[in-house]
Amino acid sequence: MGRISRRRRRKRFRILQLAVLTLFVFSFLWGGTILALYFYAKTTGPPSIAVSQSTLILDTNDEIIGERTSGEKRYWMPLEDISPHVVKATLAVEDRKFYDHKGFDFTRIAGAAIADIKAMAKVQGASTITQQYARNLYLTHDKTWTRKLNEALYTIRLEWNYEKEDILEGYLNTIYYGHGMYGIEAASRYYFGVSSEDLTLAQAAMLAGVPKSPYGYSPLENFDEAKERQELVLSVMQENGDLSVDEAKKAKKEELVVAVTAAAEMLGTAPYFQEAVWQQLEQIEGLEPYYLKFGGLKIYTTLDSTLQKTAEETVAERMPAETELEVAFAAIDPSNGYVKAMVGGRNYENSPFNRLTQAKRQPGSTIKPILYTGALERGFTPATTMKSEPTTFYYDEGRSEYAPLNFNHKFANDAITLAQAIAISDNIYAVKAHQFLGGEVLQKEAKRFGLSTPVSELPSAALGTSEVVPLEMIHAYSVFANDGKRTEPVLIRKIEDADGKVIYEHKQKDKQALDQKTAFVMTHMLTGTFDPVLNDYSTVTGITLLDQKTREYAAKSGTTNTDQWMIGYSPTLTAGIWTGYDDARELTLSEDKAAAKSIWIDFMEKAHAKQPEKFFVPPAGVRAVQMDPHTGLLNAASCGNEPRTAYFLESTEPVEDCEGNTVAPPGEPVIEQEENENWLGRLFGE
Repeated sequence: MGRISRRRRRKRFRILQLAVLTLFVFSFLWGGTILALYFYAKTTGPPSIAVSQSTLILDTNDEIIGERTSGEKRYWMPLEDISPHVVKATLAVEDRKFYDHKGFDFTRIAGAAIADIKAMAKVQGASTITQQYARNLYLTHDKTWTRKLNEALYTIRLEWNYEKEDILEGYLNTIYYGHGMYGIEAASRYYFGVSSEDLTLAQAAMLAGVPKSPYGYSPLENFDEAKERQELVLSVMQENGDLSVDEAKKAKKEELVVAVTAAAEMLGTAPYFQEAVWQQLEQIEGLEPYYLKFGGLKIYTTLDSTLQKTAEETVAERMPAETELEVAFAAIDPSNGYVKAMVGGRNYENSPFNRLTQAKRQPGSTIKPILYTGALERGFTPATTMKSEPTTFYYDEGRSEYAPLNFNHKFANDAITLAQAIAISDNIYAVKAHQFLGGEVLQKEAKRFGLSTPVSELPSAALGTSEVVPLEMIHAYSVFANDGKRTEPVLIRKIEDADGKVIYEHKQKDKQALDQKTAFVMTHMLTGTFDPVLNDYSTVTGITLLDQKTREYAAKSGTTNTDQWMIGYSPTLTAGIWTGYDDARELTLSEDKAAAKSIWIDFMEKAHAKQPEKFFVPPAGVRAVQMDPHTGLLNAASCGNEPRTAYFLESTEPVEDCEGNTVAPPGEPVIEQEENENWLGRLFGE
């Protein structure tokens, strides 16, 4: 027993010796590491407070249209001149232990790692203010371990060579607050029109929440989200003891008015376009906001400065002078989605809100070609007839009813063709087609054409009562112009860093959204907007533009009580315009109602003035016939109407003329058909 006891004591002693040795080695290594880092930080000295370079924005001809520099929209403010509310709010939400750590919050890092492991994704950040400031100073777009190491070394150098107040001051003067605003002084002037030393608690808490997501928490773009974030910041401040319960409640209730000031100072050509480019840049992974602003980048965009000037001048000339009517306009290359011109409003300095990309408005009858595309794919043809007459539609299992009207309350009180229904924008035909197809068809078609907003299944959806983003609505027509292929709206072609290295390049991704033949049939029907042959009980919607029109266009107008639209295209250019009041007031003045069409045709004619005329070329698989535009039958002397060429998918064209004769297509036998065969007509009792 004594021997066993001695062995156990010797074993325990050896274990203790090993533990002490391990602790000694670890302490030696850790101490050595700390000493080495201290030596590194002191010998290399404080990091330079970075020399920034201008970021240039260029058009499609690689000419500079704007730039962002450190001298603009960035004002350095001493820490003692910044409102204490800003300092407390920022520390509360970004780095509570800022004054307790030496650059790294290891407890926070461990907590974030555990949260990420549980979520199997990166859900929580752990960067301290010093690390974020180091990231701002270290200008690179790479997301590599080398970069992370450099950021860590920058953090150490900052912490061991600068006072905490210096670091906090640098951070508050370099952090990005969205809309090209860097530093708290620029942000406070931009959003609230006051200096950062005069910010209220409520204002300071809102701005402190912005850097986490400069666009997502922008008080200008997403006020509700910014407000929710602000209240979170105030709650954290209360928990930290920076505020009393009453102070927090009072700040949360304070009414905040975002007053954008001097928004256009740094923007030259196409300010709405430039701001849209900047917002898109923020969404590109791997591009840090500070790097975008001061990294000496070159942003190559899709803007055609000549077309942009044409658009701006046309809007200025044609918009009614004494009115608050607003405008959204875009010109797009249908082959690749390049946005060539953009107007987001009448005056950027007065209103930087971009109605083209940020507004949601009812598209009116411009939605009909999308609906009718679904109809063509489900058996309709340009000759399909339905009766246009005052009609009450019942839905919701008969509990609700809808009785749409046509323009000027005019109805054919007879059967009309799909081709004519498009040209004169007949509402009864549209709602009947919508009801026959089922509400889900228009919903699916809208998504297929790139509309991100939801479409209702109600009968009125066929007349464009579901709101859309104007740029998406305009770009949807490019699907027709691009042989059925869908692209995405593109603003940025490529980005180069200060050394000329391409760090981002747009990759063309076409998707065949619909068959080329169907796209052409719809395109040809949309040329009927300008064809008086289709006049009958009502006139084609483009009749007032015929005196200015010198070439072939496909287009559709749209009208609601509060919105006016005109969207159309040539084989090489899609353009669309919306006009209306920001507060959705009813359009009552005749000059306000006429502005959209007038601007559209004027722009299209000027844009194509020096180009040879191009025509829409029918693809293989479609057939042209001379059709009576009112009955959908083949033309004959007894029709009594001027015929119009109509295109059909093979084997869907009419084979009977107005005299009852059956005419077979070339190379096909004559097939006798029942008299007045019209499956849709029979369905609706016509």
